[in-house]
Amino acid sequence: MRLTLKDLGKKYAASEKITMVTVYDSSFAAAAEQAGIDILFIGDSVGMVVQGHDSPLPVTVDDMVYHTRAVVRGSKQSFVIGDLPFGAYHESPAQAFRNAAQLMMAGANMVKLEGGAVMAPAVEFLTQR
Repeated sequence: MRLTLKDLGKKYAASEKITMVTVYDSSFAAAAEQAGIDILFIGDSVGMVVQGHDSPLPVTVDDMVYHTRAVVRGSKQSFVIGDLPFGAYHESPAQAFRNAAQLMMAGANMVKLEGGAVMAPAVEFLTQR
């Protein structure tokens, strides 16, 4: 059974350590889970680490969906966080929702996006849904 946000909250409340590692595929997801990692993060750094790019900018939502599916297939218990790549949420809260929904449909339990106060409307839109 996969960890939930509530489970992680209980660990935090009990001052237990919460572990997280970045993974991009099913093999590393399985190994991380076997090592007892609580959270598996699929970062847009996949562009540099796996795809050979000089930056994460070429990474697409489709790339992130692919790698999220692979990580979810390789794990059964860890909480999974998918990273929204650059340009996947900057236009509007609706765009953020469409792309976050794709990662969630791929199996992510949560999505990560970056930005300061300018992203607050998108974050609010996502959390309300």
